Amino acid sequence: MAKIGILIIDNDEVNQSALRQMLDSEGWQVRVVPAVGDALAELSSGEWSLVIANIAMVGLKSPVYLTLRELALAPAIEEGMVRARVLFVVPESAALESVPVFERERLPYVLKPFQFHDLLEKVSDLLMEAAALANPIRRVRHDSSLSERKRKEGRQGRESGNAVAQRNTSMFAKRDEYVMTEEEIAEYENTEKKEQEQRRKKKPSDESY
Repeated sequence: MAKIGILIIDNDEVNQSALRQMLDSEGWQVRVVPAVGDALAELSSGEWSLVIANIAMVGLKSPVYLTLRELALAPAIEEGMVRARVLFVVPESAALESVPVFERERLPYVLKPFQFHDLLEKVSDLLMEAAALANPIRRVRHDSSLSERKRKEGRQGRESGNAVAQRNTSMFAKRDEYVMTEEEIAEYENTEKKEQEQRRKKKPSDESY
């Protein structure tokens, strides 16, 4: 399978570091563009499966945003041509202006601070749309957060059916879903290490390059 390329358009160094570390761990090719002026050239010259863009940097009226919006709304695969998928990162400072736009136009986005499980699941779904992945990376693990799941189920029982349905169309985790306890983080890291070890053991026999 061809190398998966992910382009990050973001001038926040903390964001850059966190996203690069997470995506690099999956073995993907990652490039960061910290300047809006360089983004269009990189978009046109690179073979990218996914573009992750900080909306606070890109804005809602720039040529870069309009290009990304067009990509996000277009079919991932059309007449044999594969288009990059787009995921917008929305800091809290930009949420009030941008989230209503993304919801109305059904554009993929994730709120920051994000929960790694949630972000990886969205990345996985978008890469599958672009035929870059054959199967999902992983699903969010709730085994270590039974009490939180019960609280969520209780809240859903009090909410209307419409409210629950609307949750499925959103591309972000609500605040009570993207906060992880220390135990959950530890379990996630341990599981990640085990999965990486299993992939390394299987790689010589299961894959050929």
